[in-house]
Amino acid sequence: MGILINIWRLLLRLPQEVDKYECTTISKMRLKTMFKLKKNLQNATEEILLILMFISALLYLRWISSRNNQDHLLTNRSTDKLNKQIFILAGQSNMAGQGGVHNFSWDGIIPRECQPNPDNILRLRVNMKWEIAHEPLNYGVDCLHNCGIGPGMAFANAILKQDPNFGVIGLVPCSRSGTGIHAWIRGNLPYDQLLTKAKVARRDGGTIRGLLWYHGESDSKYKYTARYYKSKFIKFIQDIRTDLNSPLLPVLVVVLHYPKPPFVGKFVHVVRQAQMDIELPNVIKVDANGLPVGSDGIHLTTQAQVQLGNMMAQAFLNAKFQSVTFNSNKTYHMK
Repeated sequence: MGILINIWRLLLRLPQEVDKYECTTISKMRLKTMFKLKKNLQNATEEILLILMFISALLYLRWISSRNNQDHLLTNRSTDKLNKQIFILAGQSNMAGQGGVHNFSWDGIIPRECQPNPDNILRLRVNMKWEIAHEPLNYGVDCLHNCGIGPGMAFANAILKQDPNFGVIGLVPCSRSGTGIHAWIRGNLPYDQLLTKAKVARRDGGTIRGLLWYHGESDSKYKYTARYYKSKFIKFIQDIRTDLNSPLLPVLVVVLHYPKPPFVGKFVHVVRQAQMDIELPNVIKVDANGLPVGSDGIHLTTQAQVQLGNMMAQAFLNAKFQSVTFNSNKTYHMK
């Protein structure tokens, strides 16, 4: 708007400058003509400026209205205490989402299975406010420009596709790239942040239906960390269930896939076996082995993440979560 005003002032000054130059040489008749031209130019400029100001005002009001409508939608969702079906997404970079990330930058391609569902899928932001869920889900948690597609949106959309009456899904992204299992011990930052977010999500209206866990790549690099993975992971599950007062909280564990060069994970087989051997009630394993990975040899491609999300949704819907007699040794493999 400031630019338009400056242009208007310049146009108004132009006839004045012409006046100064020609007043000494032109006749009175021409002088009168110039004054008339100046007046007409001034009137035309004022009309153009008024039109531009009117258009700008309309565009601004339209922008404000759209923002208010969106804020109203999200405010209603949080203040009305919707009975959200809450899923916590935790683990390392593959859960955070690296699908479509090349040279530390996301390509921005969102598959159909990961598109937003404004009426039924929400995401808890880092400021603890709900918003319409959209990719990349883990944005702001531990990644910015290099955060891509994970399994979360595909999982939620697949749940709703198979069960349209499932209800509003609230996704709570908590993944931390590169964190070993030791970082998820009670009292450490990733664990404490997960616990805080889970409590806030539940407080705003809803039930925590499950924890989706994709983790273990870092611990597969060293013999010592791989050896103690099982005991530390069991401790993590027990602690989070205790702290959330949910002794049978369903946990969907993604069993590690075997990486390809250049990634070096000499003890993937140890971590895989540790994950397979978890014998706790309401723990389901989904085997990621065989899913395609990117050029780094460890991160799933976008389509692989979509397939994994579908597998996890199917595993959740097929499970019979009930008592300690639940068969925790059932594993879902890639078809």
